[in-house]
Amino acid sequence: VFGSGVWCSVVCSSVLSSGINAEYGDKSIAHTLQSILNTLDKDADTIMEKIDEEMERDRAHGKHNMKAHTWWLILTTLAIGLLLSILTQAVFSLVSQKLLETLIGKEHSVLVFETITPVLDAFSLIPEDNKYFIFAALIFSNLLLFLLAKLLSRTKPRLTSKQKRQFASDRKRIVETIKPQQSDMYGKYLAQCSE
Repeated sequence: VFGSGVWCSVVCSSVLSSGINAEYGDKSIAHTLQSILNTLDKDADTIMEKIDEEMERDRAHGKHNMKAHTWWLILTTLAIGLLLSILTQAVFSLVSQKLLETLIGKEHSVLVFETITPVLDAFSLIPEDNKYFIFAALIFSNLLLFLLAKLLSRTKPRLTSKQKRQFASDRKRIVETIKPQQSDMYGKYLAQCSE
């Protein structure tokens, strides 16, 4: 990340330590040094902007992922609930209460039938002529809910905590080290040019 910035710092430091002497025609060195300092400043600003953009993108991806997980939870819950009600209706339309009593006992069969009565009542409202059509539509709706859950739950990649720490460290280094060094070198450059 800091390749050009570090290189500029090294070159600037070595040139400034040797001194700029305008009497001997070192104006080209002074001009080169000034362009290196300007490049260092632009590079540091560019790197900070890219770090800020990447962190902002990560925050946006986090919000998107939270919405995606919420949609997945809602749609999957609806799909599973619909599937369970279809299965309940299918199983208990085939099994009589007497058969269930012999399998699990009278107390438990009464409890089971009391629990599923709302589902059975809802399905009993469907006319006998349209029963197969309605079941097919419910199964199709169930598949559609699972498909929507899958499509709407797509997540976007996030930065790892290690990458976030590295970006924060890089930004801090630019602000606390590179920028002050650049200002210091520019001040030395101006002081030597005025001599």
